[in-house]
Amino acid sequence: MINRTHMRHEIEEIPQVVAGFLEGSADVVAEAAAVLRDRQPPVVATIARGSSDHAASYLKYAIELTLGIPVASIGPSVASIYGAPLKLDRAVAIAISQSGKSPDIVGMARAAREGGATTIAVTNTAGSPLTEAVDFTVDLEAGVEQSVAATKTFVTSVVAGLAILSRWAGDEELIAAVAALPEAFQRAVACDWSELIAALDGHDALYVLGRGPGWAIANEAALKFKETCGIQGEAYSSAEVMHGPVSIVTPGFPVLALAARDAAESSVAEMAHALAGKGAKAFLTSDLPGAASRLPFAATGHPITDPLALIVSFYGFVEALAHHRGLNPDAPPMLKKVTETV
Repeated sequence: MINRTHMRHEIEEIPQVVAGFLEGSADVVAEAAAVLRDRQPPVVATIARGSSDHAASYLKYAIELTLGIPVASIGPSVASIYGAPLKLDRAVAIAISQSGKSPDIVGMARAAREGGATTIAVTNTAGSPLTEAVDFTVDLEAGVEQSVAATKTFVTSVVAGLAILSRWAGDEELIAAVAALPEAFQRAVACDWSELIAALDGHDALYVLGRGPGWAIANEAALKFKETCGIQGEAYSSAEVMHGPVSIVTPGFPVLALAARDAAESSVAEMAHALAGKGAKAFLTSDLPGAASRLPFAATGHPITDPLALIVSFYGFVEALAHHRGLNPDAPPMLKKVTETV
């Protein structure tokens, strides 16, 4: 009998954690949205690393697609290593960190505020150094996450950003879609991707494809392949994989294509089917017909939220894959829960 891991428990917690966040954060979400409306930033900057940076990438696409405001990621080393001041007058800077303790994230957030930005922290640790370095804090209140691999905190970080964005934009359809996410995540947890487990036997490398917000999810999936299973997962936009990376896709090479129900779905599906036609073991989260094998998915009914449900299904799969390979996803070698980079 397989022992239940912390990671499995935390994946199954995602629907209720998100529901709890949405119910308990109405005031802070409204306040954060009011700050953004009042500021009217010409640009939004993000500050994050690891899974949190993938959450920031997701929000970059969501903000640009919804409001047309450009979003740029600032490398934390700009402040922590190079000490270069940035000109961020009228900008909003969003720092995302589950622990709120990494010195480089804290330092960059502080430098952004000193450079003129209104700074917002999204964190799961109230009273952390990051909260003291910014103007405004959104507390995820996701509870302790014991697995090294972030799952419920990643998803809740994105939900927090989408909740704020929907109110900032006054987008009633997006507001409703965010409110419906706990039910969608419950369906996503139940999606069975076990077919993909056996298909990866004998393989220690693969590509993960996505586009738009789905590309952020592809990056998160590629990281989890590395963290939990020791598999060299590499994320590519479906628009860019043909620019060189396709040359190592030999017959039998695994490809996971994370297509959402948005304007990029056909692009991702076409690439997955094309690679499958060339002999790759391609798996696709779409009903668009072709040579790639279909994986089940939980559609959310909105193009901005739809990619997020895919990572919930993926988390369940990759935890099971780690077990299949005799690994403990809670404690990957050489990794620890809180990474404090300078």
